Amino acid sequence: MSDALQEITPSDEVTLHFAIALCDGTIITTTFDDEPVTLTLGSGDLTENLEKTLYGLKPGEKQSMILEADNAFGQRDEAKAYFMPRSSFPPEMELEPELVISFATPAGDELAGIVQELDEAQVKVDFNHPLAGHDIVFTVEIIGVNNP
Repeated sequence: MSDALQEITPSDEVTLHFAIALCDGTIITTTFDDEPVTLTLGSGDLTENLEKTLYGLKPGEKQSMILEADNAFGQRDEAKAYFMPRSSFPPEMELEPELVISFATPAGDELAGIVQELDEAQVKVDFNHPLAGHDIVFTVEIIGVNNP
C-alpha cells in the first residue's frame, strides 16, 4: 500500500511537522522551520489527546485544531505544587521563579518542576505541565505513515 493511502491509526510510526501555540498566537514549539520528526503513537512522545487528533489523517494532509485545556494538557492542579525546604536543593543552586528543575522519581524517571516562588526557608515547585490550563492550537502536516 502506498503512503498516500495509509491513514494514521494507533501504534503507527508517523513522520510529521507540528506546532503547538497558545490561542493568542504565541508559538510554544514548532518543527516547521526544521526537519520533520518521526514519532511512534502510543510511546508517550505525544499526549494521548494530541495523538487522537492525528487518527485518520494521511500523508500530505495538514490541519490546525484548537484544543481546550481539558483536551490538551489538562487543567492546572494546585495539589501538584509543593513547598519544599530550601535545604533540599544544593546550596550553590541559584533558584529563581520560572527556573525549570529536573527531579528523579522513586521509579528512576525524570520529572520537571518549575519554581514558582521562594524565600530563604522554602521553595514552591509546580509539577503541572507548563501548558496545563491553557487552550492550544495544534497544527500538523503529515509527511509519512508507517503501519507496522
